Amino acid sequence: MSEATAVSTSVPVKPKAKRNPYQSPFLLAILPQVILFVSAVVLFWLSQKDMAGTIGYWEYFIPVIAVISLISGWSQSYLSNEVWAWYLIRQLVHWGGLFALLYAANHLGLREAVDAQQYTILVIYLTAFTSLLAAIHVDFKLFFFSLFLVFCAYLLAAPADNAMLLYIGDTFGIDSAQSKALSISSGVAMAGFVASTFVLLSMRGALITKRIGAKRKEA
Repeated sequence: MSEATAVSTSVPVKPKAKRNPYQSPFLLAILPQVILFVSAVVLFWLSQKDMAGTIGYWEYFIPVIAVISLISGWSQSYLSNEVWAWYLIRQLVHWGGLFALLYAANHLGLREAVDAQQYTILVIYLTAFTSLLAAIHVDFKLFFFSLFLVFCAYLLAAPADNAMLLYIGDTFGIDSAQSKALSISSGVAMAGFVASTFVLLSMRGALITKRIGAKRKEA
């Protein structure tokens, strides 16, 4: 009698890819930019429908931008060897100035002196230029987002015969561009997001290089 021999075939198991210890996952890194651009597009869409009803949403959006700026800007501060305490003070003063200005506008009669549309546009412009200054001094990844906010404010300020929409329509061959403000703004937001992602990628590369260098010095 012959005994049956069991033949087992072993399938090689691929080792799991190790996470880079010098940087956060890419999807987590771009999440703040996704939140900013998507939220801005949604708020722009709501403002087109009811300008007066969205002013509170824009005001609540400002702390979100400030928190993202605080967290996201630390990488640029790290690259420039800035002291953490000084970075935190600069951020608090920077965004605190905008909060103080809006508080004064709400309690010193400025809000009552203008209509809801004008005040909403004013808040968007103030947020945009505060973000632009933050991009220049703290976190350059906010640069394209701040430009997009300026674009949104301009579209809301001049909804009829908007020169920017006419220019974009003529440049890219978009028919009836005036009636496609939301679609065009979404496309501009996507372009800004892509540009911000390129900035993020370049900064991540610089961060990896610096952290590896610091690790080698410690060793």
